Amino acid sequence: MSDTLPELPVSPSGPIRRTALHDTLVTRLRDMIIEGELAPGSRMHESQLGEQLGVSRTPLREAIKYLASEGLVELIPSRGAIVKRFSGKDVHDMLIVLKNLEELAGSLACETATDDDIARVRQLHDEMRACYDVKDRLRYYKLNQAIHTEICRIADNQALSSVQAQLQSRLKRIRFIGHEGPDKWSAAMAEHEEMIVALEARDGETLSKVLGLHLLSAWQRVKDAI
Repeated sequence: MSDTLPELPVSPSGPIRRTALHDTLVTRLRDMIIEGELAPGSRMHESQLGEQLGVSRTPLREAIKYLASEGLVELIPSRGAIVKRFSGKDVHDMLIVLKNLEELAGSLACETATDDDIARVRQLHDEMRACYDVKDRLRYYKLNQAIHTEICRIADNQALSSVQAQLQSRLKRIRFIGHEGPDKWSAAMAEHEEMIVALEARDGETLSKVLGLHLLSAWQRVKDAI
């Protein structure tokens, strides 16, 4: 299941009334983790969450298990579900690997992407820019992640995409806090502007370099908050 461009719930709180209950629950809980409503290291109380979201324990448990498979939640015997807390070293190690993967993806994407592929990334970029302009931070973040995912997809290397997706999933909360504050956010947006220019020019060397610097900057933006 992908959250590349999920349909956002109409309301961030209150009972869920959707047919795709599992997907909606996973998205809602993931958003609560990303935004810090469910803080790292905190226990996910099923009774409280069930009452808040208007769902029974069975679908809630299934959604929590899915988030555990993404690496956002730990299932600990006798303690239940705990929001995963990553150490500074954990985050740095993952970002270093992600940096190298995305540098490779950028280089490959400029060789393999079709014009339609690049147009798709441009569409995501323009939507993200619009969210930045109106300060819709969560939607901006999701589109940001979708762009990174799409660049890896059009690189046409399944092994690369698989590992990148796993690391990106585990770093969701960390990458989100990298946009806290106007200076950090504007810097991240500027880096994305450079990415789309390089991709549209099919300049693999430049796109690879910009992606690498973007991931190094991500570490600088988040390291003091971990």
